[in-house]
Amino acid sequence: MNNNFLARTEYFKSDEKQPHVERCQKMIKDHPEIATLFGRQPWTFAILLCLVTLQFSIAAYMGTLGLGYWWAALIVAWIVGAFANHNMYVVIHEATHNLVFKSRLANRWVVILADLANAIPGGQGFSTYHLKHHAHQGEHEMDTDLAGYWEAKLVGNSWWRKSLWLLFFPVFQIGRAYRVENVNTFTKWVLINIACAVVVDIAMIYFFGWNAIVYMVGSMFFSLGLHPLGARWVQEHYTLDGEQETHSYYGPLNNISMNIGYHVEHHDFPAIPWTNIKKLKAMAPEYYDNLRSHNSWFSLWLEFIFNPKYSLFSRVTRENGKNKVVVEIGKSSKQTASAFSGN
Repeated sequence: MNNNFLARTEYFKSDEKQPHVERCQKMIKDHPEIATLFGRQPWTFAILLCLVTLQFSIAAYMGTLGLGYWWAALIVAWIVGAFANHNMYVVIHEATHNLVFKSRLANRWVVILADLANAIPGGQGFSTYHLKHHAHQGEHEMDTDLAGYWEAKLVGNSWWRKSLWLLFFPVFQIGRAYRVENVNTFTKWVLINIACAVVVDIAMIYFFGWNAIVYMVGSMFFSLGLHPLGARWVQEHYTLDGEQETHSYYGPLNNISMNIGYHVEHHDFPAIPWTNIKKLKAMAPEYYDNLRSHNSWFSLWLEFIFNPKYSLFSRVTRENGKNKVVVEIGKSSKQTASAFSGN
């Protein structure tokens, strides 16, 4: 691998399949008790109702203040809204893996409800492409978690361009969908998602004013980008040496982020809900204690922005087609396939 960090113009290349399939198979063999962690967590929906109520209440209040208070809406969005929306994205993530309710239909509606306070709909689209990310991790034509080549070259390792990239991260993510093969972006559920969001946005503007939308959009952008919470996207798969392509975060913000930092654990076993994911590390510490991890999103956020060694090329890629994980594990073990797919 090329270790010229300061002038990276390409991704780290791997000739191996992504590590999580083999890890899943070994772990379930060594620790069959892991299977007791699989399942759904319907109480996630109760948390979602509280979050949605909180966000719409604040948005309504900000709306009544008038657009002249746009600055107050953005300050509150950065301090409060970002954390609330971040958790709603965690709920979208859980529902994408069918970890809230057993019914796939019910989980689809959970995604839509969790997406309403974001003002700009994207939940159902995320669900489609996120499952591709698990099945084809590191394959450029299939994994939209990877930046496009043009995107990585445009941003480079400049601190101010990386800052702008974080600020507009949701926009860049939308632009990645074009390169994924044989995937219909505008499915029936994506259109339903958009329609519901448009109706809610119009209602918020009509009843409370445009400043409500300023708060909602601000909360959405801050929760995903130019905020210490935005370091989660760096924490999960960015690397400076290409040796370890998935990392976990074990810091205190997991306590108010539904344990979303346990990312290696999640990729190993996507069928484990957020309430049990910490138990996985305790059950099989030998598989996690020797891995590199992060303990501060804030420190990583600053390091990503100001360390020129970090760029969007700080990711591991592999040849397209080397990662048909769901098919492979389905052939080898029904239990492992269920554990890995989350179905």
